[in-house]
Amino acid sequence: MEKRHLKNNMLLPPPTLPGSRQLFCDFGEDFMVHDPSEAEPVSATILHITQGNPGVLTVAYSDEQGEKHCFADGDWAVFSEVEGMTELNGSQPQRIRVKGENSLEIGDTSSFSPYTCGGVITQVKRPQKHSFGSLRVSRTDPKIKTSEVWKMARYQTLHVAFWALHLFRSEMQRLPKPRDQADADKMVELAQTLPMGPESLQRDLIRTFAYGCTGDLNPINSFLGGLAAQEVLKAASGKFTPLDQWLYFDAFECLPEEEHATQLTADDCAPRDSRYDGQIAIFGAGFQEQLGKQQYFLVGAGAIGCELLKNFAMIGLAAGEGGNITVTDMDTIEYSNLHRQFLFGQQDVSKSKSEVAAAAIKSMNPNINVTAEQTQVGPDTERFYGDAFFLGLDGVANALDSFEARAYVGKRCVQYLKPLLDSGTHGTKGHVQVYVPFLTEPYGRAQEVDEKEYPLCTLRHFPSTIQHTVQWARNQFEHLFKTTAESVNKFLKDPSFLETQEGDALESLELVRTSLQEKPRSWEDCVTWARRLWEHLFSHDIRQLLYNCPPEHTTHMTFILAASRLFNQTHRLHVKEDEAAASRILLDWQHPPFQPCPGMHIPLTDQEIQASRDAAARVRLPELRQELTELKRKLEKQGNLTPAFMEPVHFEKDNACHLDFIVTVANLRAENYRIPLADKLQVQKIAGRIIPAIATTTAAVAGLVCLELYKLVWQHRHLDSYRSTFLNLSEPLLHRFHPQASPAVYKYQQRIWSSWDRIEVPGTDPGGEEITLMALCDYIQREHSLVPRMLLYGAALLYAEFLEEKVRQEHLSCRLSELVRQITGETVSQESRLLVLSIICDEEEEDSNIPPVHVWLHPARSQK
Repeated sequence: MEKRHLKNNMLLPPPTLPGSRQLFCDFGEDFMVHDPSEAEPVSATILHITQGNPGVLTVAYSDEQGEKHCFADGDWAVFSEVEGMTELNGSQPQRIRVKGENSLEIGDTSSFSPYTCGGVITQVKRPQKHSFGSLRVSRTDPKIKTSEVWKMARYQTLHVAFWALHLFRSEMQRLPKPRDQADADKMVELAQTLPMGPESLQRDLIRTFAYGCTGDLNPINSFLGGLAAQEVLKAASGKFTPLDQWLYFDAFECLPEEEHATQLTADDCAPRDSRYDGQIAIFGAGFQEQLGKQQYFLVGAGAIGCELLKNFAMIGLAAGEGGNITVTDMDTIEYSNLHRQFLFGQQDVSKSKSEVAAAAIKSMNPNINVTAEQTQVGPDTERFYGDAFFLGLDGVANALDSFEARAYVGKRCVQYLKPLLDSGTHGTKGHVQVYVPFLTEPYGRAQEVDEKEYPLCTLRHFPSTIQHTVQWARNQFEHLFKTTAESVNKFLKDPSFLETQEGDALESLELVRTSLQEKPRSWEDCVTWARRLWEHLFSHDIRQLLYNCPPEHTTHMTFILAASRLFNQTHRLHVKEDEAAASRILLDWQHPPFQPCPGMHIPLTDQEIQASRDAAARVRLPELRQELTELKRKLEKQGNLTPAFMEPVHFEKDNACHLDFIVTVANLRAENYRIPLADKLQVQKIAGRIIPAIATTTAAVAGLVCLELYKLVWQHRHLDSYRSTFLNLSEPLLHRFHPQASPAVYKYQQRIWSSWDRIEVPGTDPGGEEITLMALCDYIQREHSLVPRMLLYGAALLYAEFLEEKVRQEHLSCRLSELVRQITGETVSQESRLLVLSIICDEEEEDSNIPPVHVWLHPARSQK
């Protein structure tokens, strides 16, 4: 390590030393960094370039950048995909000067060809030189990387502790024994002899360090391994900013809290000839037994999910009697997964992710108890992952690439008072957050769903980036194959459905009518429908737009087939799909001539769009409701409504047909507007709202998740025992901090509740019979001094003071499950343990709020 001709070297600790870690980098005296920027450099779509000195660019912001470009004076940029002014493509980086929110100045373009269309400008950085000191020099004068200056004394003590450990091992020919006081004192003594001086040493920290030197924790190895691997990539590629030069990390807060009933001793931590001896040396044998009993739910078996499962197997989570890990993932394994989801091999392609991952960790640790599921977690599967399932859990871990799914799981954890371990990555960036009932804020407050909302007029008429066209394609998918089918089914089930539809529902009801009147009977009908849709979306609408305020169109067989298959599926036709027959149908199909509408007005703002909808609804909705009512009567006379019901199609980012539709629609739309096209992977990322993952970040993040898991198993009750973490391996940056405390969000009169609070009511009387609504109201008033004015089950009104006296009395005398069935048509299953109701009380002010009412049906299992 001391030979300077080894240009790139790093120092990692021995495979022991679990409570803390050190990382040291020496890439030589003349190391060049070619791209110290973040994982995704700033880029923008070009709308226009002038010929001049300087040339002026007009750019469009992208999905990630908000409403302004993110370039700054002095940035360097390269050009690609420019048409017309092709001299810019592949040219040397150009220096940028910011002129306005959407305009940039570059060099002299006066002699270049005139700009036609297209193009992307991407930020690059000029190479930067870094100089590193040798290990010998750095040991006595360390440069320690930290964004938390107040921890510098702690890290300097750890620096000395590692140095003292080498001296201890050299002198004693062994490591300090677990929880051995004499060895810990010896470590302090050695540390005080070192050149950095005894004045600033934190002696208790050195003793804690010494207690665990024979241990080995997989999560620590996973975290530091990810960081070290990223530094190796920097050394090999010159991409991103290297570590300068020492990084220290410790997780001593994973040990029992001071007042914890378990006080670890040398006997607790002595080796047992077990595969977990490295972990027992830190936490003791009793803790290992508790780990084995855990019941955990892992949602997702992708990049982070694979890393978590591997770590779970290594630490022995659910590897004992009564323990179990349930892992669920709907997806199957793709070739593109193999470079970062290391539980899968080439032989596993097309197999279930959850099943293959479960088998893989079972081979790593045969004692682990794991159940693989392929059922999506969401509102439609609440009977599958119901009360009994969630009440039996010790905790939940999110390993999802969707913000919506993560938010849903967070809500379920609040409902059942279960801790949640949430994590995510975005290239070299990652985060870990832990949510503990009654201690921290819940997921919904700390991690809001972050999705870009585009102006409707931009998506409809004036897209300027591929993000706009992909979102437009996703909207078309939802509208054609999901929302329409759901609306048809609601109309057929509920006659009052029509009365609730106003304003924006006009288009939806029109499609309901069309779906019922023009239901396809054959594959030919599906292909014809898809061809008409193509003409409507990519020819007639565009020609009308050009007529009003110009691009040609190109047909796309992939679009026709994908749309035909989805139309076939939505109408539950399930006829044989025949690509050759589709080609013949299209050859015989007569193109309807386009006729512009001279008097047609195209709204140019969101306000105009809404006003136009409202005006159309006032005229069209009454007659459309009448048409639909008569149409339903006609269907009922035929004696069977079943064939009219449709099958909503929920978009799946890994479904080939779904992706074909989105990709072709987005790119056909982009061609209409001369927007650079996107490949399938790029569209899949945007449409599926996929969070990019790389192996180094997922390894680091998974390690940090398991450190928080340790604390949950210990049942730590102090907020400062837990850590939220944000990291960026490209800088590298590691920021750890305490989670936010659970805030007061409910208030009524003089009472204040947190998001974790609820009003709990036993759902059975002393005789074991389910209570009536009147008994529920009486209990709430007697035990909680609250007088219910309204009680709701979801959107269904169970009780209200304004109901007619007869109706109100009928409701009050009814048992809860039966009342829910009568009002909603839903049967409360015998397995249900919990009914969640919303309550509004007398004299409740507008800014008041009361926690939900939880009614425990049947002999409910006690929560852990």
